[in-house]
Amino acid sequence: MAFVDWHYFSTALGKQTSAYVILPEVGTGPYPVLYLLHGMSDDHTIWLRRTSIERYVATLPLIVVMPNGERSFYCDAVEGYPFGTAIGVELVDRVDRTFPTHAERSGRATAGLSMGGYGALRLALTYPERFCAAVSHSGALGFGHRKVGHDGKPLSPEYLRILGENPMGGQNDLHALVTTIPPDKLPALRIDCGTEDFLLDANREYHSHLKAEGIPHEYEEHPGAHNWDYWDIHIQDTLKFLTDKLSLN
Repeated sequence: MAFVDWHYFSTALGKQTSAYVILPEVGTGPYPVLYLLHGMSDDHTIWLRRTSIERYVATLPLIVVMPNGERSFYCDAVEGYPFGTAIGVELVDRVDRTFPTHAERSGRATAGLSMGGYGALRLALTYPERFCAAVSHSGALGFGHRKVGHDGKPLSPEYLRILGENPMGGQNDLHALVTTIPPDKLPALRIDCGTEDFLLDANREYHSHLKAEGIPHEYEEHPGAHNWDYWDIHIQDTLKFLTDKLSLN
């Protein structure tokens, strides 16, 4: 297995940015790719530092790309950087040019935690022609769906710069976004959250919305809080979920 500390210039962002990449040593390629997204307080290094992701994928024919999404929620900000485009389009194309990837929809998936859980669904639902599956762990799935935060307080200026004044029903509202995709184009969706997680209500609300809309998905709740003990366990569930979706067996 090889590890790449990748630094490159993003045309979309107009600046240098970074990603960690895990390359497999099994098989001969081309390989499917998992885009694994971090949470709001972290960066592209955190999955490798706080979980055993490298060990979990050691026997899989899978490339794992961990980009730096900063505090963007993986959106194209109303006022700020277009991280949605930078990761969902530009980075995907760059990865396909650089590494021996299975460069089709059936060879790409997204996953993430917290902000990155939201981001994983947002990227897959914004670019369903690019991603066949998406997984959210403890996702901030209400982001973009209301004018207040999960704590009931008005959105901060930072969030307003990303979302604008009226985000509901727009391109960053997962409740609206998922209903715009024809059933035969929908990525496979999986969502999980800890029963002691402060984002549990937002996850239950989104699960109920998907059920009401008749949208196929997997949803699970497990003991645990918003922490790395939980995510280190359940990233393994993501890899099991993706086994068939990305032909990893």
